[in-house]
Amino acid sequence: MDQQPTPPGRGLTRPPHLRPGDHIVVVAPSGPIDPERLTAGCAILRSWGLRVTVAPHVLDTHPTLAHLAGADADRAADLQDAWLDPTVDAVICARGGYGVHRMVDLLDWEAMRAAAPKVLIGFSDVSSLHEAVARRLGVASLYGPMSSAGSFISDGPTAEHLRRTLFEPTATTVITSATASALVPGRARGITAGGCAHVLAAERGTPAARPSFAGTIMILEDVNEHPYQLDRLLTQFLRSGAFEGVAGIALGSWEGCGRPDRVREVMLDRLGPLGVPVIWELGFGHCPSTLTVPLGVPALLDADTGTLTLETPALAAR
Repeated sequence: MDQQPTPPGRGLTRPPHLRPGDHIVVVAPSGPIDPERLTAGCAILRSWGLRVTVAPHVLDTHPTLAHLAGADADRAADLQDAWLDPTVDAVICARGGYGVHRMVDLLDWEAMRAAAPKVLIGFSDVSSLHEAVARRLGVASLYGPMSSAGSFISDGPTAEHLRRTLFEPTATTVITSATASALVPGRARGITAGGCAHVLAAERGTPAARPSFAGTIMILEDVNEHPYQLDRLLTQFLRSGAFEGVAGIALGSWEGCGRPDRVREVMLDRLGPLGVPVIWELGFGHCPSTLTVPLGVPALLDADTGTLTLETPALAAR
């Protein structure tokens, strides 16, 4: 498998930050899109001064599988065409759900690597796409709200944190929240990586999966997984060697995962023996108000202060 692994001790290539007038394309690599939410999200992006294009197949539905936004080949084509278009500065996913695993191997990664790097934005199911962009293109990306997500449309702080990360990345190098605390105390440095736990667990054993997250500050969150299911996911990571050499872990939200104290017990039981610092509830993921967390950049995790500090801004100067 043709891949470009993370250089030791350094981050990935950072795309340029955005400016008013830049071009962003909305794609739908996963589940079907609500047209009203699509319109509302695009209006927010346009209010930032961006030129917004909706990819041709965003409002498609799969001919037989209602959980997919159109055919696999069409979803892949929309993403690939946007990435290869030299006039496009950023690509934002409309929503998550499920579907990236079906289309990610249909992309022409060699052609995409030859294109100029651009910003990729999304979370949840897009975790698989973030991993592919990191591994195969060597490009940093943003684990942030999607344009048709409820949090992006209805929560001002969610949209504002993404906007500042895109346009003023030097102003968003310290990531923290009112809920952040130390699950396991300590400080660690590494390259940010990770995303939605069950999506990343499904990558294990595939040809494109990295052998381990060694040297990374791993971010993890999930939604609607019972504590025993979270136990199973984390145990899969442990048994597969995914956590070998991980520098630290930042945990996000666990919406719909049951009582927080039970989730916390599972996290401490599975992650505590790693002997690395772990932040509890940093405030990203499927929560009503969510932060944007860059992937592929060097960072300092300080569990004692509940902060993740980027050692370089998420996006490059231009």
